[in-house]
Amino acid sequence: MRQLFGVLLAALVVASVIASGCISGGGEKTTVTFLSTQLNPPEERAFVKDELLKPFSEEYNLEVNFVPIPYTDLITRLEGEEQTGKVTIDVIGDLHGGMDYMAAKGWLMDLNDMPQLKDRTFITTFDRYSHMHGIKAYVPWMSATYVMVVNKDAFKYLPEGLTEEDVMTGSGKWTYDALLQWAKNLKEATGQPQLGFPAGPKGLWHRFLHGYIYPSYTGYQAKKFNSPEAIEMWNYMKELWPYVNPSSTVWDSMSDPLLKGEVMIAWDHTARIKNAIETKPDQFVVVPVPRGPKGRGFIVVLAGLAIPKGAPHKDEAWKLIDYLTRPETQVKVLEKTGFFPTVEEASGKLPEGPLKILAEGVRAQASTQDALVVMIPNLGEKGGEFTSLYREAFERIVLKGEDPQKVLDELGEQMDAIFQELGVEEP
Repeated sequence: MRQLFGVLLAALVVASVIASGCISGGGEKTTVTFLSTQLNPPEERAFVKDELLKPFSEEYNLEVNFVPIPYTDLITRLEGEEQTGKVTIDVIGDLHGGMDYMAAKGWLMDLNDMPQLKDRTFITTFDRYSHMHGIKAYVPWMSATYVMVVNKDAFKYLPEGLTEEDVMTGSGKWTYDALLQWAKNLKEATGQPQLGFPAGPKGLWHRFLHGYIYPSYTGYQAKKFNSPEAIEMWNYMKELWPYVNPSSTVWDSMSDPLLKGEVMIAWDHTARIKNAIETKPDQFVVVPVPRGPKGRGFIVVLAGLAIPKGAPHKDEAWKLIDYLTRPETQVKVLEKTGFFPTVEEASGKLPEGPLKILAEGVRAQASTQDALVVMIPNLGEKGGEFTSLYREAFERIVLKGEDPQKVLDELGEQMDAIFQELGVEEP
């Protein structure tokens, strides 16, 4: 009886170990809990669960519990778990701003202590931003941005000293002054302004103003809103505008104007010029934006992957991060969701065609030596007030010809008030 009892007890112990997930064998698989503020819409959520994570589960014999979650709920849950020491989250997927907050609170592991992720090269700009508060806080996962699209015929009218390669690679010669001269050449050659922006009521023109031209000239989005450098920038915009198609003020997206031949150079969000590239992939190229006196300002929407301190399955979590940042996995995400890769090698995994044109342009912009990356400030309900000030400045200075200093001093007080009310430093 004693021997029989001993055998039964041993069997119970083994069974409990298997059930806990410590032995995968024929028992229950270990589950990696993955909370993400990204890929939350129903169609993207279905893609993640039905297509993206299945190969990972099969390769490693692991289950993934993908939990789409709003940012505020993520922070509340993580804070509670870190304070009690009972962490259940293994991987976090969130935007750069959220990662910054969590790293500042000391809730994230230093990923410098994890094994190297092989066979991939993270875009330098993205990798640099993932280091914060003295640690490697996250691994760059997905990105989105705004770029310039050029009709290949426009390259016939490049200004002296600027080559097609300069524009395609974003060299130091590809400047806003060069864009002005190029736009002049195009208008003289064709008789019509050939540069276009989505400055209509629903266009993303405000993103160009606060996230591209302002930092390129002042080094900041809002901190030097009414500075001498800002006056220089607005005077440049006044000089450029005669070479911009006047219909820009009613255009909300640049895909149709490009396809109709109304403009040969345009700026817009990648999602809003995608149709033009898909329709005529042999006619258009995607290129980095020009640089200004302070650098090449551009917006990046950057999402990363992090591991909380005290994660119950950190090794398995690292396997998931490894899988999600493989070039072939990143290509699958681009094809299904429109989020761009964060690793250089992904472009080589893309078939020739529209997606490759888009991805290579995005990679070229993010890889420029003078990149001045801008993150859209998280201002909550004040976000609309923030962007409306840039649009008002444009309308009054460029379209109505008001004095730049007078306008900026007036609007600058309103800009300062937004950040003071929120207790946030001006970016």
